[in-house]
Amino acid sequence: MLLRIGEKIINRQKVHQIIDEMLDMRGQGLSQQEVANRVGIDRTVISKLETVGEIRKGGRVALVGFPIANCDELQVMAKQVGVDYSLLMSEQERWDFVQKKTGVDFFNAIMEIIATLRNYDIVIILGSNMRIKLMETLLDKEVIGVQIGASPIAEDKYVDPEHIRSIVHQLCG
Repeated sequence: MLLRIGEKIINRQKVHQIIDEMLDMRGQGLSQQEVANRVGIDRTVISKLETVGEIRKGGRVALVGFPIANCDELQVMAKQVGVDYSLLMSEQERWDFVQKKTGVDFFNAIMEIIATLRNYDIVIILGSNMRIKLMETLLDKEVIGVQIGASPIAEDKYVDPEHIRSIVHQLCG
């Protein structure tokens, strides 16, 4: 893991470790200057590293959808574009979610999901026309609906990840 640059020998592993530590500190809420002071570098280095690695700007984004045929593929795409939270279920996962809970547990789980979604600035909903309207009513924020069928949808629907990627890019610049 050593790299020669002119007369210098650079330890790549150490560089990666320090960058990871800096990003972790920034993710914990420390300012660029606080991190720079702790690591012993100029604040502008941290600013430039963040700019190089920036995926998107804008508010926090959540992605919710069911019944989805390609949940795993959409989860990977969501991580790539910086979606902060995603809850995607196939038809079978949706039924398992409902049937494996008592009435009170199911109600509490739904309320917890709604409370979680209210922490995001933008919520992208993949679902039926009825579910999209319901989420727009429940959430007091920007809801972007992507209709994957008319209600009730009883089978998994394929959602084009590039279409969702495009939506996220348009929303977050």
